[in-house]
Amino acid sequence: MAYDFKIRSAVNANGKTAYYAKITGLSTPEFFIAYKTKYEERFGLYNSSVTTNLVYKATDYVGKFGFWAYFIEATTKVESQGSFLCLNTYDRAFFTFGFMQFAAHVPNGDFVRFFRKLLTLPNAPDYFPRLRLIDGRIFYKNDSGATSQLENDTSTIKLMEYLNPTTNEVEQQELICSARFIHWASNDEKHREVQVEHSISLYKENMKKYSKRLNLNGYPAKVCFMVCDILHQGRGTFDRISYALDTDSHEKAFQNLCTIGNTHYATRINGVKAHIKKLEQAGIFNKKYKADTNEFV
Repeated sequence: MAYDFKIRSAVNANGKTAYYAKITGLSTPEFFIAYKTKYEERFGLYNSSVTTNLVYKATDYVGKFGFWAYFIEATTKVESQGSFLCLNTYDRAFFTFGFMQFAAHVPNGDFVRFFRKLLTLPNAPDYFPRLRLIDGRIFYKNDSGATSQLENDTSTIKLMEYLNPTTNEVEQQELICSARFIHWASNDEKHREVQVEHSISLYKENMKKYSKRLNLNGYPAKVCFMVCDILHQGRGTFDRISYALDTDSHEKAFQNLCTIGNTHYATRINGVKAHIKKLEQAGIFNKKYKADTNEFV
């Protein structure tokens, strides 16, 4: 059954416009979607709320994913405080979702691959009845049954506009798509598992690529993690990272990496350092990377 979301807005005591949704025809409660915001010349939504039962914790997934569950954890903390519901629609990506902030503007990027996986879940038609996976690509199906492709190897603009038609204003389609993602992540453990599995897969794939380029075999987990976090956020280049690693001390390499982007991103860098230190003190993050198996041992 395709869900029909009824949207309402309200202005709260501090002047923010908040949006809420309810599924028509069901007795399920109304839920918060997001607040309206303006960023530069763009308007959109953001949801940075943290709900206890909807926050990523490595301990919940270590049984399935082993050390990799811990390896991504610091990034989830600084990206979204680990919130499975983290949303923004106000920047150049048009639509960003999840605790790792998957962004819709990159062809074959993290959001596109994440969304493809979501559309394989049995309840996907309940949330996105118009979307289909055809030959591994996302398509839109109209009333007549004709399909049109929303993303390919060079562009996601049609997918971006499906999720969020413009950034000139907050629009009904944008609200509906946001409500779908928020409700789905809130109420379906499988959706959250896809977020986790995709995030870990992303960092595992990246470690293979980064190790080949930077020769990371034998480096401590914290050095490898910092490389991944820098490139995930985009606060540094491979050349800058290579320069930071050019030392005979792994600890010095880590400290060098921590200086990349510190002028603008000190809060994030301090956040990941603090979380890594906590994991080290717990005896969890004291592993080294083994390139031939793409594992930490």
